[in-house]
Amino acid sequence: MSLFSNTGSDSGLIKDGSDQAFMADVVEASRQQPVLVDFWAPWCGPCRTLGPALENQVRAAQGKIKLVKINIDENPGVAGQLGVRSIPAVFAFDQGRPVDGFMGALPESQVKQFIDRILGGTGGVAEDLDALIAQAEESLALQDIGGAAQAYAAALQLDPENPKGIAGLARCYLMGGDPAQAKAILDMAPPEKANDPAIQGVLAALQLAAEAPVGADAARLKEQVAANPTDHAARFDLAGVLAGQGDLDGAVDHLLAIIKADREWNEGAARKQVLKIFEAAGPTAEVTKSGRRKLSAVLFS
Repeated sequence: MSLFSNTGSDSGLIKDGSDQAFMADVVEASRQQPVLVDFWAPWCGPCRTLGPALENQVRAAQGKIKLVKINIDENPGVAGQLGVRSIPAVFAFDQGRPVDGFMGALPESQVKQFIDRILGGTGGVAEDLDALIAQAEESLALQDIGGAAQAYAAALQLDPENPKGIAGLARCYLMGGDPAQAKAILDMAPPEKANDPAIQGVLAALQLAAEAPVGADAARLKEQVAANPTDHAARFDLAGVLAGQGDLDGAVDHLLAIIKADREWNEGAARKQVLKIFEAAGPTAEVTKSGRRKLSAVLFS
């Protein structure tokens, strides 16, 4: 049962959905008018804030848009297919496909703006795609892997062959400890886009993941390095773990710290490893270009 009771005046506009009825209630229905899907759960506090705001604004739209609320505890299937990792998560469907979305409990004013954008058709697919990629990259920078994965998945709904979307979603799985799924995502890239720097960067991270120290724990290594910055062995292992998780920038920073402190440590192991990262990532990757500048500054300072 929903947390929010439907009233008679909401007939057909606001309803509880299910995995089984998703095609009819959302996909097919969206060919007639836009449909919002609110993925929620009874234990989710922010869902209690967002739910009424969504309902209010759907009612205010006076029949121009519908709302389907899906309890992911009872219906996890569609949420999983859409890459939902955290809730509340809202997707807008139009003409049978997701065209926009957001996560978290937005203020009602922003919910209204979101619905107005859906109904008004402002901005093209390219603009929506760029916005989703930017949102995903911001979430990833904040270590919000679930939020980033959701935004990348939404971007791929708009453009299944987008290299930034493919690479980003693969990186999310890699950072989540699932390199096999990351590789499967990368395999979605068409042959003509396989050499895109974003794709190549994640492939490099996968190669390094296979060589990461077995059984090493990033959190423990970070504590060791923080307690003793001159523990180059721990820092080197930390760089390996970070590289294996797809954080090539973090790995390079730690390797450069070793080089700056002692460039000949362990027969130049840090310099050899950082060059290996550059080679794997490719010359056009941002981690390579910025890393080489930093390396030059360290070596020739």
